[in-house]
Amino acid sequence: MKKLLIPCLLVFWAATAAFAQHEHHMAMPHDAAAELDIHDDPAAQVLTIRLGPVRLPAHSDHMAVAQPADFFFPIPFDGWLVAYHPRLTDESGQALSAPLLHHVALWNTQRSDFVCPNSEEHIFGAGAEMNDWPAVPGMGYRVHPHDRMRVSSMFYNPTATDHLQTYLEVKMEYRLAANTQLKSVYPAWFDVKQCAEDDRYDLKRGPNITSGSLTLDYSGTLLGVGGHMHNYGTQLVFDNVTRGQNIATLDAQLDDQGRLISIPVVYFLDRGGYHLEKGETVKVTARYQNDSGRELPMGAMGMVVGYFVPDKDAEMGKNLVRTGVGKKTAERRPAQESAN
Repeated sequence: MKKLLIPCLLVFWAATAAFAQHEHHMAMPHDAAAELDIHDDPAAQVLTIRLGPVRLPAHSDHMAVAQPADFFFPIPFDGWLVAYHPRLTDESGQALSAPLLHHVALWNTQRSDFVCPNSEEHIFGAGAEMNDWPAVPGMGYRVHPHDRMRVSSMFYNPTATDHLQTYLEVKMEYRLAANTQLKSVYPAWFDVKQCAEDDRYDLKRGPNITSGSLTLDYSGTLLGVGGHMHNYGTQLVFDNVTRGQNIATLDAQLDDQGRLISIPVVYFLDRGGYHLEKGETVKVTARYQNDSGRELPMGAMGMVVGYFVPDKDAEMGKNLVRTGVGKKTAERRPAQESAN
C-alpha cells in the first residue's frame, strides 16, 4: 500500500479538550462581540473561517471567559475537504504562539456520526497545540453545497499577558468534485463514555481504569489511530472484543507533574489498514494515575480517534444523511448564522 500521510488527529495534551467532543460551556456567558467570517478562495481552493475577537485577560481559565456562541455556515462548493490548518492571531493578523485555545470543533449538522448516530458528524478538532491536519493523498471528507457546518469553540488564557483581541482562523483546503475523484474517509471517534452526551467523567485519587464498548454498523478500514486524554492520563488501549485482539495501545507522555505532553499515533499502513467488520465490537480503555492529591470532578476523557474508509461508501453516506440542525443543539445553545 502506498505510504500515506495520516493526519495528526489534533490531540491537545495539556489538560484541555483538543477533540472537543464535549460541550460543557452551556452555562457560561457568551461573547456577543465574537463573529464568524467566511472567505472562499476558489482559485486556491481554500475555505477560511475566522472567529473573533475574543477577550482573554491574563490568568483566565475557560470558566471565567465569555465564550463565543456556536456559529453555523454553509459549504459553498461540491467536493472534498482534504486538509485543515488552524492558527490564532491578534487583530492585525499576526500569529500568536500562546496556548489560548481550549478547543475548536467543526460538525456537519446534516450528517450523523457513524459510530454514534445520535450525534452530528464531528469532522475536525483542534486544541492548544494547533497541529495541522495535512492532506491524505487520494482521500478527503465529502461535502456538498449548503451542507450546514457548526463551529463550537472555547478559549482560555493561562499566560501572564492579556490577549484582548484574539482570533481563531482555520484554513480548509478542498478539491472540487468536477475536477477530481477522491476516496471518502470518515472521522471515527471511539469514546469510553460510548455515545453519552457528555464524555467527561470524574477522576478519583490514585489509579482510575474506565472502559467503554461500541458495536460497528458498517464494515471498513481504519488507516491509523491517535487518542485524547487529560492530565494524569497514562494509557489508551483499543481492542477488538469480537476477535479478542488488541488493535492499538497508546502510551501517553507526561511531565513530572502529571501533565499530558503527547499521545502517539499508530499507523496500520504496513498491513493495508486495520479492517473492521460490521457487527464487531471494539472497546476503549483509559488508564489514569491521579496523583494530584484530590478528586477531580469531570477531570477525565478517554478517546481513540482515527480515519475510517468504509467498504460501501454509497450505502454509508446515504444512511448518515440528516436534515437541519440536531434537536439537542437547537435546544441547548443560542447560535448565529454567518455566511458571505
